[in-house]
Amino acid sequence: MSRTVSDALRRLSMARAFVDVTVVLLAVYAGVLLDARTAGASLPALGTRGVSLAAGIVFLNVATGLYDGAGRRSLAWASLRALAALAVALPLAYFVFRLRPAGLAGVGMIQWAAMTGVAAVILHRGYEATTSAVQARTRRRTLIFGSGEAARVVAETLRTSDPGADIVGFYAGPNEGQPAVPPGELLPATQSLLETAVERRVDEIVVALAERRAGSMPLRELLDCKLRGIGVYDINSHFEKRLGQIRIGYLHASWMIFGDGFNQGLARTAVKRLFDIVCSLALLALAAPVMLLAALAIRLDSRGSALYRQERTGKDGRAFEIIKFRSMRTDAESDGRPRWAAADDERVTRVGRFIRRTRIDELPQLLCVLKGDMSLVGPRPERPFFVEQLTREIPFYAVRHSVKPGVTGWAQVRYQYGSTVEDSQQKLQYDLYYVKNHSLWLDLQTLVETVHVVLSGQGAR
Repeated sequence: MSRTVSDALRRLSMARAFVDVTVVLLAVYAGVLLDARTAGASLPALGTRGVSLAAGIVFLNVATGLYDGAGRRSLAWASLRALAALAVALPLAYFVFRLRPAGLAGVGMIQWAAMTGVAAVILHRGYEATTSAVQARTRRRTLIFGSGEAARVVAETLRTSDPGADIVGFYAGPNEGQPAVPPGELLPATQSLLETAVERRVDEIVVALAERRAGSMPLRELLDCKLRGIGVYDINSHFEKRLGQIRIGYLHASWMIFGDGFNQGLARTAVKRLFDIVCSLALLALAAPVMLLAALAIRLDSRGSALYRQERTGKDGRAFEIIKFRSMRTDAESDGRPRWAAADDERVTRVGRFIRRTRIDELPQLLCVLKGDMSLVGPRPERPFFVEQLTREIPFYAVRHSVKPGVTGWAQVRYQYGSTVEDSQQKLQYDLYYVKNHSLWLDLQTLVETVHVVLSGQGAR
């Protein structure tokens, strides 16, 4: 199982999901006890329906962002998410038990109990999202070892992106020059690194030294800290663990070569391929009516085919043809010059704006998954023109081509739509994380978060 954005947040999310499943199942059981018509009956069907309902509620909470551990949310944000979840969950709870199992006179009380349990779970998650309880339980006291530009970047990124970060201060390295961090946050050098960490109850130390040559890295002190139970991480390991990204600015090939991850084993490839085939067939069956309506709307809205094919770069740099619903005019690149899509792009048709916002335009790519050119989850495939440019300008860009491209990806659920080299570099940091840690668990997490992104309309262009 791969490491997610934060081990603490992952454990907390799993704990919340377990509690919610338990509450829903207890509510169903309470309904059974309160309904005399079910007393003494064999109820395997009710148990199966209860488990299915509980799983559906967990999925809804993830999709609507109610398990998001990003700290305190506004009341409006939580209310809208909770109402959306309730609008689906209450009818689901009602109809799951609408047809009573054979041998039961009725399940009215069970229906009401299940609906009550579901409502309690969702309302509690909505309330929790507006409090600091989640943030308080996942905070870790972090000491940054360094006082230069690298240390400043670490602190700035953690404060803006990680609600669990509680930076206790900076401890300057032995050979560092002028500090780039606020003087008031520099810890006094009157004590050793270990004494400082113990006194300030530090949970982890991030080594952000610009200079690491002999004498600059007090290895014995760092080892003593680790032996005392304090986590010690270099910059990339820390960002990987806490933010689900690998920072390119501090990345060295040796870190990738000698570290763990980047496994492309036969077993993993076989499991991923089987998962892709089964899920793609299921999604195509479910999405067939939507795809037919989309094709008809595109043909009525503008001239040209409903589908379009375009060359993209796939695994190991091999070219393939991607299939999408056409969302732009047929003369979108009449000058023959490839261009990224921009905000409010005038080339996008009226129907195109809708299918882009709802991601319906991506559905035909499921055929590419079945063909084997793509996977459900992976780095998004780029056009060869842009791949050549980005490979020249961004270090390690070619690493993303060591796995199949995906219909959705870790970068897509973690970063907004990008249309510049700088955006591509930011997204590559998430793509590298996926390539290093990809697993069935991470694929499932990405697919569930994709549902949340689609429902919220994030990143559409």
